[in-house]
Amino acid sequence: MYLYGAGGHAKVVRDILEACSIPFSGVVTDNPKEEMFMEKEIIHSLENVDEAIICVGNNRTRKHLAEELSQVGISFGTAVHPSVIMSKYASVDEGTVIMQGAVVQSCTKIGKHCIINTAASIDHDNLLGDFVHISPHATLCGEVEVGEGTWIGAGSVVKQCVKIGKWSVIGAGSVVVNDIPDGVLAYGNPCKVIKKI
Repeated sequence: MYLYGAGGHAKVVRDILEACSIPFSGVVTDNPKEEMFMEKEIIHSLENVDEAIICVGNNRTRKHLAEELSQVGISFGTAVHPSVIMSKYASVDEGTVIMQGAVVQSCTKIGKHCIINTAASIDHDNLLGDFVHISPHATLCGEVEVGEGTWIGAGSVVKQCVKIGKWSVIGAGSVVVNDIPDGVLAYGNPCKVIKKI
């Protein structure tokens, strides 16, 4: 398995691969200044890459790269740390990474190329669109919907049955008790829309 990207996110994904005994083939980046990554030489060509995980935190960039890499025939793996508690009735799509200590409950569906970060809690019947990022220690109660590309900040809590739109950002530590529309920055307790983004 190759990792595309050599930042902090890739370091955590590298640890997950090792914990899962998934062979680590190397790191690909288009930055010619980067030469080494965690004792492995970085490559700057996709020539021999057949499967990868995109290790880029920015949701829009991750979407762009997924489209670009799929056009050249690269398939995408998933990485779920062994410490994750995940219901056998939950589903996880390609390219998604679930980090140490997260919980994913029954009948939750997680889309493509999502990041479920350290110790996040995703309760039953959640629906997460593609390219969503749930930050460390965020909690989504039951039947929450999160639209494509939305980022839920660290330590946030989303009340049951709330719907959050596409490409929005929920600031760290927010308490979301009402629906949030597409394309906004919202934060606070209770969480309120601050501006369009």
